[in-house]
Amino acid sequence: MTMNPANAAALPAANPRLRSMLEAPIAPTLARMSWSNMLMMLAQSSTGLIETWFLAKLGTDVLAGVAVVIPVLMLTQNMSQGAMGGGISSAVARALGAGNSVLVGQLARHALAINVMIGALFSLLLCVGARPLFSLLGAHGAALDAATTYGRVIFAALPLMWAMNAMASVIRGTGNMAMPGIVICVGALLMIPLSPCLIFGLGPLPKLGVAGGAWALVLYYAAGTVVLGWYCLSGRCAARLSAGPLHWAPMRSILVVGGLACLNPVLTNALIALTTAQVGNHGGTAALAGYATAARLEYLLIPIAFGLGAPMVALVGANIGAGQAERARRIAITGGCMAFAMAEIVGLAAALWPEAWLRLFGADVQLLETGALYLRIVGPLYGFFALGFSLYFACQGAGRLKWPLLAGALRLALFAGGGAVAMAAGASLAQYFALGALAMFCYGSCVLWSIARGDWGSARQRHG
Repeated sequence: MTMNPANAAALPAANPRLRSMLEAPIAPTLARMSWSNMLMMLAQSSTGLIETWFLAKLGTDVLAGVAVVIPVLMLTQNMSQGAMGGGISSAVARALGAGNSVLVGQLARHALAINVMIGALFSLLLCVGARPLFSLLGAHGAALDAATTYGRVIFAALPLMWAMNAMASVIRGTGNMAMPGIVICVGALLMIPLSPCLIFGLGPLPKLGVAGGAWALVLYYAAGTVVLGWYCLSGRCAARLSAGPLHWAPMRSILVVGGLACLNPVLTNALIALTTAQVGNHGGTAALAGYATAARLEYLLIPIAFGLGAPMVALVGANIGAGQAERARRIAITGGCMAFAMAEIVGLAAALWPEAWLRLFGADVQLLETGALYLRIVGPLYGFFALGFSLYFACQGAGRLKWPLLAGALRLALFAGGGAVAMAAGASLAQYFALGALAMFCYGSCVLWSIARGDWGSARQRHG
């Protein structure tokens, strides 16, 4: 399907990237736009896992303590990058596709203002409530001390993380995936030598222990914010960052999608947090560490889902803005199928060789048994997680989030809610994890069904 002549006339001749988003073949365009995003997310996820490997040298208590911080950190990360970030990218893409140059010129500063305010609010709340929160999530004794120390350093820097992701999302909304990908990749790779230096000490660098890993993240957020902010200020970005007053209309364009989308990472990370606490209460610290370590492999699926999902936000948003709803739907289904296939490879490998992953983080017998049990049962369904998660981004681009959010709520109810009932009734861990596999299947299938229905035709009128 080609774009309407009226839309074609409105497109600047100097914006070949936008024209490609509206006209180029779907699968090759997704592949070209997604590789830098996947590399970026893989670098981020791998860096976090490498940091966890270094922190594991400090003992099982530290590993268990960090395990309860990670879901909270990932919640704020996913909200700023995937949820509110998707709302920012969607708003920029829809405005570009509709040829609304006035709105495009206002979105960057409004995106930055929204994200910094939200980041500051989260920072205040989490710094004050860190210790009670981590205790509620199952950390006790030395593990609770480690969690509190690690968490408070990271939480104090949340405004930086939200600002960095605001600028990255503005750039992605213009169809430029490479610039934020390169900046974040380089920063993440620099963390690999920095983390152990701050954890264990080297030369003039102090030995900070578990706090050292957190400080490495803080420095990464600061550097990323400076570089991406400079790029948006420089005029190289189609949605330039400029000074000016704040108005409700540009904020609404972002919040109508981004604000609602923030419920999705709440559901996803609440699931990890609640099930981690349930396993910890059932089997103790070693079981908690084993399940949390196994479940962290799901975070390696995020590079796949987000790598394809972020381009889908821009592609679907631009096509919805240009009145090309059917092309937008085909983009979503194509990208979702690509994400499913790649995640299935990871899941099947994890199910067949679980200890190859788990032994990177510890050799405790119960840790290995619990983690391997989870991966053997849930790993073969990983494709459905990536399918649903990537299609959630496509729905952001279209401004249609009802079904992805309902699917996320269903997964939470089945695994965490149904699991709590099953545990109380004396279910085994194998039965508990089987509920998790069922929930993952239902999540991906539900989101795919909602998009296959093909009712995006009026999205332009409601969100354009």
